[in-house]
Amino acid sequence: MAAAGVLSGGAVTAAAASPQPVPATWADGGNRQTAANKAMVVHFYDQLFNHGNLAVIDRYVRPDYIQHNPNSPDGLDALCHFVTGLRAAHPDLHVTIERAIADGNLVMLHSNSVTDPGTKGQAIVDIFRIQDGKIAEHWDVIEQVPDTTASGNDMLSTLSTPRLRWPDPRVSTSASKRVASALFHGVTAGRDVTAFDRYASDPYYQHNPQSPNGIAAAKAFFASTFAANPGFSVSVKRVIAEGDYVAFHSHYKFAADDPGFAILDLYRVRDGKVVEHWDVIQPVPEKSANDNTMF
Repeated sequence: MAAAGVLSGGAVTAAAASPQPVPATWADGGNRQTAANKAMVVHFYDQLFNHGNLAVIDRYVRPDYIQHNPNSPDGLDALCHFVTGLRAAHPDLHVTIERAIADGNLVMLHSNSVTDPGTKGQAIVDIFRIQDGKIAEHWDVIEQVPDTTASGNDMLSTLSTPRLRWPDPRVSTSASKRVASALFHGVTAGRDVTAFDRYASDPYYQHNPQSPNGIAAAKAFFASTFAANPGFSVSVKRVIAEGDYVAFHSHYKFAADDPGFAILDLYRVRDGKVVEHWDVIQPVPEKSANDNTMF
């Protein structure tokens, strides 16, 4: 669940790419098609944004490509135009993919996009839906990386052990999903902050920039949020899980007429407890370049 940073805005741009090849472990676990989807998406991302290889658009993206980034229209021409403009404006663009998670026909990338050297850039989550071997649909959530955080943790690193950036194939995906879902739904839908006591474990590493580490801080934040916002609601749009990582892509609202926030909450589950949390938060804009909403 997003913690105190729910009220902070994030810059709205499209995502960039990974300069490194896919680690072999990223393809472990799951079925062969899911692993192939993940490898294809990471390759596409790298070639398109880091190398400006526009040929991968025709090769890997369906002609009826659906776009949920509010700054971009649907279709291949719009994607080509965006990439060309982005690379022209930021020739030193560099993106590091910290995590790649695949679940059925969905692939999620959790990245740090640095458009200009010396800046901290943006934390970005991209979600791709694969259909018949090609990218059919895209969602993203984008937030500016701040200079400092309440916990002292950055927005993207892994602090819990073992310090693997990619999903651990030795961990049961279904078991991780059960634990993370019990915590997430228990708190957001059930408004039961004691779910942290049952399903999380201290030091509960926190990567939301405005929240300290620990279960006590998370409980205090949600208790105060519920008290101050009786109309608070969370609508989960999709869940993506692999190994010890579980992600919830949701629409958070503080009142019925609130446009709200697109938020991606990411949990790491170890030994049956949630031990680490990342999120990326973006306000839902009033207007969009497409008619698809951010969800």
